[in-house]
Amino acid sequence: LQVGDRCYDDKMYEAAKLLYNNVSNFGRLASTLVHLGEYQAAVDGARKANSTRTWKEVCFACVDGKEFRLAQMCGLHIVVHADELEELINYYQDRGYFEELITMLEAALGLERAHMGMFTELAILYSKFKPQKMREHLELFWSRVNIPKVLRAAEQAHLWGELVFLYDKYEEYDNAIITMMNHPSNAWKEGQFKDIVTKVANVELYYKAVQFYLEFKPLLLNDLLIVLSPRLDHSRAVNFFSKDAMQYASESKDIELAEELLAWFLNEDKKECFAACLFTCYDLLRPDVVLETAWRHNIMDFSMPYFIQVMREYLSKVDKLEASESLRKQEEQATESQPIVYGKTTRR
Repeated sequence: LQVGDRCYDDKMYEAAKLLYNNVSNFGRLASTLVHLGEYQAAVDGARKANSTRTWKEVCFACVDGKEFRLAQMCGLHIVVHADELEELINYYQDRGYFEELITMLEAALGLERAHMGMFTELAILYSKFKPQKMREHLELFWSRVNIPKVLRAAEQAHLWGELVFLYDKYEEYDNAIITMMNHPSNAWKEGQFKDIVTKVANVELYYKAVQFYLEFKPLLLNDLLIVLSPRLDHSRAVNFFSKDAMQYASESKDIELAEELLAWFLNEDKKECFAACLFTCYDLLRPDVVLETAWRHNIMDFSMPYFIQVMREYLSKVDKLEASESLRKQEEQATESQPIVYGKTTRR
């Protein structure tokens, strides 16, 4: 054995090969065969030695020699050891062999000793290099990945749909809803949204969800409200929608609609909404109608700021008219006082 080691150290690999083979030192034999470029034989030697150190040495040599099929054969004996996985992954990644690394990890998932680290690292690799495969991987193996670690990878890769999926499984429902609202084109799904929104901890998200639907999916708002109605503060919800109704009425430029909305607020005893609507729809409302309505319902106090504004506008208009009339009269007087000058005849 000592002679074999001296031959190995002196790079007399053919001699060392014979000596190690004769004494069945398969670990050293595998190392020697690697130096001789006999990769297949080195893998066979590693199999007989069956030590993690030898498997790693032969695997890395095969990677350097671009013998990826043989490297994978070795790698499958390494990845099952969680504490060896990171070094193996880094060896492939540092050399840019992402495709080969992914192929090896995919093959390793079916091993009896497959562990969480393998499923997690493959998910992270998918997020970086094969995002189209990540969703299927998560749907199959979400319970076997380190979710916080994969969450970070999905966020960095802007895989919003996958991020929502993981938040849901991790029971971070608030973050799932926020992600769907922030990235609706990639992450929002109607059924999923309605299912998750009922589980959020922050009730403010109910109202943000309603606002989101008003802007993004107004035709589906009623379906959302059916789901949320047992959880909403109805008084707050009415005020929330009153604001939108006032805005809509104002933008419609429809006098009749604005006045009908005023009447509805009174019928529902929403006096504060009535007062707010007077200013939101100010340009559409007829002061005589507002005055009569306020008087009939004994809410002049709520309408008084509106009438003060109306009076201010009327007085301003009267002042402008008087100023304009005064200016016109001054101009007429100036014209009348000017002497008439007839044209002079020039003598020849």
